[in-house]
Amino acid sequence: MPYFESRLKVNIKDFDEIEKKLEFCKKLGIRNLILEPVNIFKQISFELREKIINQTKLNIYFRYNLTPNSVNDFKNAIKNYNNFPYILSVESKDKEIQINAARDSRVDIVSFSDENILKTLSQGVISLTKQNNSFIEFSLAPIMVRNKALQSKNFRYLYKFIQLAYKSKANIIISGNFDELFDLRHPRSLLSICHSLLDIPLNSAKKLFMDNPKLLIEKIQNRKNNNSIESGIRLIKGGEFN
Repeated sequence: MPYFESRLKVNIKDFDEIEKKLEFCKKLGIRNLILEPVNIFKQISFELREKIINQTKLNIYFRYNLTPNSVNDFKNAIKNYNNFPYILSVESKDKEIQINAARDSRVDIVSFSDENILKTLSQGVISLTKQNNSFIEFSLAPIMVRNKALQSKNFRYLYKFIQLAYKSKANIIISGNFDELFDLRHPRSLLSICHSLLDIPLNSAKKLFMDNPKLLIEKIQNRKNNNSIESGIRLIKGGEFN
């Protein structure tokens, strides 16, 4: 089954670390992996991207995360991402930035993975992402912390806002987003947590780790296709049906 780990941060300057993480994911049985370079402005080189992809038999995709400090920062940064060939996410606790990101068709994911950002999710952001066919992202990393008091607080917030998004029929993606190698889990394990602890029906939980990441990847692939003018609509060249 095509389960996804939708957010694995990697240091592009440390290829040995990347190899180690890819090998660990392979041993865990993860087959679909979305990597997020953490120390690069915009795009990795074609050569490095191919080197990473050819290093493993895993299905590798790439995402980039913007963390603007103000709306002006966001508006200036987003200009560099027209027709961007990879997944683009925005992460900020500023609600005005969230609204702008959810409204902007260049943004694929508005992320609420960080424990300090999680509690800022609003119905307005959810509605805008639904209108723009973009995604709300949650992470299970905040409830894996070792501090029990913090874990309990994070769990309450995660439960509350995942339920809000789920009941609002938002496009939801859930990632592990773990920083430490040995915190990584197969998405099936994370799915079980969503079902047993976060009260998400099993079939719906599967969508968060399988169908929705696949839809996200298809959205990016359509964007890279110059003939694609809208999801599901394509310009037909003359003679194509001959």
